[in-house]
Amino acid sequence: MSIDLVIRGRIVTPQMTIPNGWVAISGSLIHAVGEGDAPAAATVRDAGDAFVLPGIIDGQTHAGSYLGLPGIEPTTRSAIAGGVTTIVDMPYDNPTPLSAREHLDAKVEAVERFAHCDVALYGTVMPGQSVDEMRALAAGGVVAFKISAFESSPTRFPRIDAALALDLLEALSATDLPLGLHNEDQEIVRSRVSRARAEGRNGITAHSPSRPEVAELASTVHFLELAANAGGHAHIVHISTPRGFKLVDNYVQEGVRATGELCVHYLWFDPERDGEELGARMKVNPPIRPGQIDRLWRELIEGRIAFVSSDHSSWPIDNKFTDSIFDAGAGVPGMETLLPAFFTVAKERGVDAAHYCAEYLAERPARFFGLYPRKGALVPGADADITILAEGDDVWDASRAQDGLNWSPYDGRRFAARVAATYHAGRLAYDGRAVLNTPGSGRYLRRGESKWFPQDLTT
Repeated sequence: MSIDLVIRGRIVTPQMTIPNGWVAISGSLIHAVGEGDAPAAATVRDAGDAFVLPGIIDGQTHAGSYLGLPGIEPTTRSAIAGGVTTIVDMPYDNPTPLSAREHLDAKVEAVERFAHCDVALYGTVMPGQSVDEMRALAAGGVVAFKISAFESSPTRFPRIDAALALDLLEALSATDLPLGLHNEDQEIVRSRVSRARAEGRNGITAHSPSRPEVAELASTVHFLELAANAGGHAHIVHISTPRGFKLVDNYVQEGVRATGELCVHYLWFDPERDGEELGARMKVNPPIRPGQIDRLWRELIEGRIAFVSSDHSSWPIDNKFTDSIFDAGAGVPGMETLLPAFFTVAKERGVDAAHYCAEYLAERPARFFGLYPRKGALVPGADADITILAEGDDVWDASRAQDGLNWSPYDGRRFAARVAATYHAGRLAYDGRAVLNTPGSGRYLRRGESKWFPQDLTT
């Protein structure tokens, strides 16, 4: 077999980091991984001391929330520049959520037309919709489903009541498909937001109290209890508080299929420290809460976090320019900052930062969404999706972002590494300065066979 490309550097495999290792690529697949003498190849890239990582998988993105399906192009272009070779996109597209087979077909067509990286998809259901439509989406390859306990929009982001949530969990109980939840109690949030408005508390420091921890936890436990009864896999798509992960783990210890996900901004920002500078630029839901960073990191170290994502939202900055925090849009761009931000946090904590990135940003989401071992690790037979991460101070400049948004709460933040190159399907897609591949280079990914939970828990 001819070898098209050899990449040399610090190779980060699931078992170890090989200091002077190599990855050999034939076509679009990894042929071999080793150390010492590499096989002869048409092209050799020597990355020196840089880390050679599996392509990053961002398990929570919102490509179509603003521009609709054409938003896949700037989002995936930004992904490639951030070392992200696969995104898992949420279903709340503008103007129509991915809740029917015709919507899935349209989005797959858009992926094949617009995507720079590979794309796996969440599906959803609308209030009153039959679970039969969900089965059609599962047959079409969606990797997970998501619903919300809070209504941001009656048409694009509706609230799903407990009766339908229970039906969905029951319908999914014999499968490996997770049902994700946006976990905020609607009555508590609306009451506390109204109270804050009446009292004239309009700044970012009012955001977390207006959507208090108990609103998040009550919604989480309610959903977990439904899953315990139904047997489905309940996934909390963003937990902002350590107690949330402990609650999920309590159910896991009882044999319930339950998982919780952390977004990287919860490890970076604190409204008491950063709120005056950033204001609505750091507004997300559930909120970033004061004084939680150290405790959240402990949850990750102790293994109660499934994986880490960006929750990238493609909102323009004008969406943040309001007189009141309650009128500002929620969500931040994060595609190009996911990897360097997480690497920086991990390095500051004194752990093997490259290994943590490979595990929590690649292998774990690949396993979770049924994409492993095709994705998520530098192993023979896997897709040749590879990210080269070079250590060294790098101050993030949002004006250089590839997302078309060119703003970020990370603007001016100092990272401990930068993405030096991204290879997608064996081809150089980003050279550290520019995205080289074209729209349509990405592929739609159907859910594969890898499982998060043992088989005996799905029956």
